Amino acid sequence: MINKYSKTPLVNLIVNAIKKRFYGRIDFTTSDEYWKDRYAKGGNSGTGSYNNLAEFKAEVINDFVAKNNISSVMEFGCGDGNQLKYFNFQNYIGYDVSPKAISMCSNIFKNDTTKQFKLLESFENEFVDLTMSLDVIYHLVEDDKFLDYMQKLFNSSNKYVIVYSSNADDHENNGISPHVKHRKFTSWVEANATEFELIKFIPNRFPFNGNGEVSSYADFYIFRKKSK
Repeated sequence: MINKYSKTPLVNLIVNAIKKRFYGRIDFTTSDEYWKDRYAKGGNSGTGSYNNLAEFKAEVINDFVAKNNISSVMEFGCGDGNQLKYFNFQNYIGYDVSPKAISMCSNIFKNDTTKQFKLLESFENEFVDLTMSLDVIYHLVEDDKFLDYMQKLFNSSNKYVIVYSSNADDHENNGISPHVKHRKFTSWVEANATEFELIKFIPNRFPFNGNGEVSSYADFYIFRKKSK
């Protein structure tokens, strides 16, 4: 059986060579430092925030927001802001670990008063209708960073949480890219966010086919806070 996240060694070599050429060499130390360095050196949020994948994500999320009368959204990991261009939100707060990413987003949306951007280190307890995590969880290599992130993500939602991520403990392919660690994050939700229930799973329209430019191993998981 072929693992949906697996790549051949040759494909890995080619992908890593392209990334080094495009982003410059980035030596991995921690998840936070990787993304700070990547944006500082002119890199972007990755192919998942562009083109067909960005359009697919926006279609799903905009439809959900409209049908559920969502008035406030908070995203943990706003990145370079390109994905946000596709969304239709009444009020939005974006957090990221990278000062450069926050600066980029603030500049792109400088004339949009419905959007705010803040460093994750400045996070204080805030609550919104919907919190989102898009292409972030499998980039949280350190267990403590993963736990802290998941707590913020679910504790900040009054109604819904949308996660777009892989969902498997894929030990075989963890470590191929030092900034990637696949996790079965729903196990954490079931054990630690029991006030939420999974109400919808939406498989990716472009499931991973070996070409990360146009396909992804992430799917949509939508959670709702249970009524008391």
